[in-house]
Amino acid sequence: MANKNKNENGANSTSLTEFDAVIVGAGFAGMYTLHRLRGMGLSVRVIEAGSDVGGTWYWNRYPGARCDVESMQYSYQFSEELQQEWEWSERYATQPEILRYVDHVAERFDLRRDIQFDTRVTAATFDDRTSRWRIETDDGGQFSTAYCVMATGCLSSANRPQFDGQDSFTGPIYHTGHWPHEGVDFTGQRVAVIGTGSSAIQSIPVIAEQAAQLIVFQRTPNYTVPAHNGPLDPAAVAEVKADYAGFRARAKRTPTGNLFEVGGRSALAVSAEEREREYEARWRAGGLPFLAAYADIMFNPVANRTVADFVRNKIRAIVDDPTVADMLAPRNIIGCKRICVDSGYYQAFNRDNVSLVDISETPIEMITPEGVSVAGQVYEFDAIVSATGFDAMTGALLNIDIRGSGGLALRDKWQDGPVAYLGLALAGFPNLFTITGPGSPSVISNMLPAIEQHVNWITDCIGYMRDKGLARIEAQPDAEAAWVSHVGEVADMSLRSSCSSWYVGANVPGKPRVYMPYIGGVPVYAQKCEQVAAAGYEGFALS
Repeated sequence: MANKNKNENGANSTSLTEFDAVIVGAGFAGMYTLHRLRGMGLSVRVIEAGSDVGGTWYWNRYPGARCDVESMQYSYQFSEELQQEWEWSERYATQPEILRYVDHVAERFDLRRDIQFDTRVTAATFDDRTSRWRIETDDGGQFSTAYCVMATGCLSSANRPQFDGQDSFTGPIYHTGHWPHEGVDFTGQRVAVIGTGSSAIQSIPVIAEQAAQLIVFQRTPNYTVPAHNGPLDPAAVAEVKADYAGFRARAKRTPTGNLFEVGGRSALAVSAEEREREYEARWRAGGLPFLAAYADIMFNPVANRTVADFVRNKIRAIVDDPTVADMLAPRNIIGCKRICVDSGYYQAFNRDNVSLVDISETPIEMITPEGVSVAGQVYEFDAIVSATGFDAMTGALLNIDIRGSGGLALRDKWQDGPVAYLGLALAGFPNLFTITGPGSPSVISNMLPAIEQHVNWITDCIGYMRDKGLARIEAQPDAEAAWVSHVGEVADMSLRSSCSSWYVGANVPGKPRVYMPYIGGVPVYAQKCEQVAAAGYEGFALS
């Protein structure tokens, strides 16, 4: 891929460079925002910490990294030509293929010339006098902009728990979210994997094939369903491409923005035999549609238990050792944590070189020079993989010193948990937009359509401001409070908010417990956004 360094992009670290808009992040969200705003004639600069485009797919290069949304749906839809010309090879795209797609988009729309790479935004401060944002970067660069768009991603701030003695370990420690770009060869090594979330579930089968010994340290088991991945059927691809617009329109009418069959009946309205047949059919089909078999799975605990029991029985049927199978079988509600999609995860524990250590009641005591100490026993390793996930949805924003009107710090505003209007804007932070922020469907929907919906709304709003000769837009506190209350009320209706997960920040010590995504469904949310804009940006103060 073609790279550009910050000097080639014309950055000046000693003077204040002015733009109409500054975008933080060059993942899917930042790239599309740049394309839209540039098409409107605005001067735009994207600032990106990585050395190239891709966002989460630039950093997450761990073994087995793959999207859990089908590739024909996990892609841009703003350009029909792009949809028609790009050919996905697999049902679920791998990280390298997604990065090739991102590179293609960047080249096709000539995006890199307005992106400054290898530069991290450290501060963003709003000037009430000029109604402009002052952006500061880690190389001393300073930018002035009318609009600041945070395209920092929901899963981009790595959660790195610090264990006592961690610096004493004589081997390498890798985090799945910041994997070496040259890759890692574990052939013949003794490897530890800490965590059994999505990245661990994807990487463990691959590492197991290389390593001499792999020991997995598990605090909480996760539900995962088989991907049954494979090459895309050319006839099926042609059918979608013949009416891609219709395909996308139908997807937008589903609760998650993913086009698959959602059962309309209660799981309890059919016989146990019929339920079993339906679950089995969806298990064999693979992927996220499994959890959409019946309408009340995420609302009725009894209905939920029927599908959770089905998965637990599958685990016990797949894993040879009954003790290991019991350790891998989750006991909580299925779906309250993000359900994972795997390729041979449970089967990996049948290998002679793979073992499982339960750290739910006896956590890791420390990292020693030799390895990992649990309950007084030291497990010796050549390498440790920390698959401990992310400080989701808020981490990347709070890593920047963001200060709004009157010097209000975002860290102070969010000290009891994130509050935002529609997940798009924050009271007290004029002319600042967040793409797929807290209070929007984001991580419980198909992220690519969610991103495009947000970017279209934000750029249309900026266009409205310019057309009306307005300089400042800010979410009003009462509208923000009402939306946050609504998000919480809807979350309380669902079983999704009923357990400790990264959806509520439970994986990060000290993080306030707030259910962050909007669970009311993509169609309801999109309609609300449209109504707000149609009413002259109801809930916002414009001046």
